[in-house]
Order: sequence, then C-alpha cells, then structure tokens
Amino acid sequence: MKKLIFSMCCILCSVAVLGQNENYSSETLSQKYSEQTKIISQAFKDKNYKQAKSLLNELIDFFSALPESELKKHSSALPNLYYDLTCVHSLEKNTKMAISSFEKAVGLGYINYSHANKDTDLDNIRNDKRFKELMSSIREHGDYLYIIQQAVKYQKEDTTGYPKFVYEDIGNWRIQNVKKYLKLDSIAGNGDEISKIINIMTWVHNTIPHDGSHFPNCEIDAVDIYNYSKANNNKGVNCRALAIVLNECYLSMGFKSRYITCLPKNENDSDCHVINSVYSKTLNKWLWMDPTFNAYLKDEKGTLLGIAEVRDILINNQTIILNEDANWNNKNPQTKENYIDSYMAKNLYWLQCPARSIFNVETNYRNTNEKYLSLLPLGFEREDKWKNNMITHDDAYFWQAPEFKD
Repeated sequence: MKKLIFSMCCILCSVAVLGQNENYSSETLSQKYSEQTKIISQAFKDKNYKQAKSLLNELIDFFSALPESELKKHSSALPNLYYDLTCVHSLEKNTKMAISSFEKAVGLGYINYSHANKDTDLDNIRNDKRFKELMSSIREHGDYLYIIQQAVKYQKEDTTGYPKFVYEDIGNWRIQNVKKYLKLDSIAGNGDEISKIINIMTWVHNTIPHDGSHFPNCEIDAVDIYNYSKANNNKGVNCRALAIVLNECYLSMGFKSRYITCLPKNENDSDCHVINSVYSKTLNKWLWMDPTFNAYLKDEKGTLLGIAEVRDILINNQTIILNEDANWNNKNPQTKENYIDSYMAKNLYWLQCPARSIFNVETNYRNTNEKYLSLLPLGFEREDKWKNNMITHDDAYFWQAPEFKD
C-alpha cells in the first residue's frame, strides 16, 4: 500500500470516507481519511486482502458519489484507488478482477507506468496480454523516466535583458528577524556548512506539517507561516509554503537559496512540487533540499546533488541515492522508487523560480510585479500563464552561481 499513501498524501487531505451522510468538518474528514488509509495499509501488511478490498471499495463508492465539481478537485482519487484494488486482486491471483480494476484505473486517467512497471504486487498479472496492452497505452504519458529521457537538451542563448538573480541582503532587518525569531543558530548547530544546511531543512520538515491541499491564510513569510501553523494546532501547509519557509531560513543564515517549482510535461497534470536549491560554498554547487519529504540526494560516490545533476543522472540512467530518513510528515518513509522514479522524475521536465530570492516575495497583500524565470528543454512549448514569466532554454544562465561579497 505504499502507492496509496504516497499518491494521496498531497492530493486528498480534505476528504475522507465513512459517514457519507454526516456533516464532517474538513479537519474531521481529513482525520478519518488518514485513519482509513492506515487500516488499509495494515491490512496489506497482514495479507488481509478481504478487509483491504472492502475498505478500498468503500473509498471508491465515496468518491464516485461526489458531485462532479468536487470530484474534479480530487481527480487522482479514483484512478489510484482502482490501481490499489488491482494490487489486491493480483495478490489474490484473481487475474480477471485485477485486469478489470486496472482497466478502470487506466480509463479514469491512471498513467503511472514507472510505478506499475516495478510494483511486485502486479507480478501475478504481468504476463497477461490485456495487462501488457494497457501498460503500452500509458507509457507515452506515464513512463516518467522515458519522458524526461526523450527531452531535447538545453542550449546557450542570448539572455540580454533577462533579469539577474538577486538574493536577500543578510543585513536586512526583516531577514535577520527570521534568524532570531526562529532561533536558527541553535537549530543549525556548530557543525560544518553541509550539516547546517541539512539540520535547518530537517527542522522545517519536523516543525511544520505538510498538507498538500492547504496554502496558509497569512502573510507569506517564514515567521508568519510558522506562527500560522502553531496558532492552528500545527496545521499543515502545502509544499510551496514549506519551501518558502526554508528559503527564508537559509537566506537569514547567509546561504544563497531559491525555491524551485518543479513541473511535468503534461499541462493537464495539475500536480507539481516545490523544493529548495541552496548553494554550498564548500562544494561550489547547488544542492537539492526538500522540506516536504526531508529529502536530499547523492550519487553513487556519496556526493550531494543539485536539481540539474539529478535531472542529468535520470536521463543517463545512473545511480541516485535517497537519504534513509526521507519521509512524509514523519509517518511514511520514502524510497528512491517512490520519490524519484514515480514522482520527481515526472516533475523535473521544466522548472520555475522568482528572479529575486528575497523576504516575503509572494506577499498576499500587495502587487509586487515580481519576475519569474522558467527553464524549458528545447522544443517544449508552454503557454505563458504568468504575466511576468520569462522563458529560457539556457541552463547555464538559470543555474549561474551566486556572487559572494568578500
């Protein structure tokens, strides 16, 4: 049941099964949904497939009964639930029911070829002719490693007139207040640069829960988001808010940092993920830090990696190692297969970030007219939905090293 928990933790946080005719609050529904998925997960571990099927069918009935307008908000629910039902039937060696469930999953939009291709729960139906046909039908849309490997590379181009990346002045009182208020010197510790970078990321992960459906109703800066979460019983926030918190924490400690929105090729896929890219003076490179999953990545030699390096390694089929303590909300451990192959490989097709990495760059209360920069592979066209978004195919420009004052 790794797939069910992983795929829905970012999508269905405000909806749950049970008591369809009762008036649950969003918080109660979220709690009950969480309880239900825990029971399903345990049923899988106990090989109690009868119970798992019953609970999955209850969830399917619940989502099927939602109004169309509400179901659209949770468009991944039914495809993933039918996928997990496929796993149950396959484990029971009920090929007919497994294929039927998989057909429904695909018909409703399930496309995660990468996961299905490696999921051992499906081994009992893997040689079935119809299963092979269905897998072939989703590869062009759901084999995320294949898709990113087909992307044309970047090229050097004239970026005259494009903005220069700017980072908050560490002397600014607003960013210094982040450091003092959150006691980041103590959190970072007395170790080397890398240990401080990881310690701060882990603290954000452990301190503010993740809730993929919720953007905080407050000013969008580290202190206000932190206080918002605490004032609302440790209420979770989405990945963008978490990355903004971590970004300002890094800036306040003198690290050059950006938060990067990682997006898929399929423009009908509303899912994306926001992580952080922090520059290490020790390693002279950008580093991948993800506060949602407490995740960072290394190559086979144990060297920490940045977003650009991870993308290249995926394209070249090389080894990536995920830190062992990567997890979601200190509940669900992450694996390289789930986190990279089935999730981030999809969301590394193109990238976007603000040109200025400063305090409160995405304020709710004033029009800042901030410029955003998007890095796209050659030949990929994306509708410019953002008024101040500028597109480049020059990865050297996008990943230029920051300047440091002597």
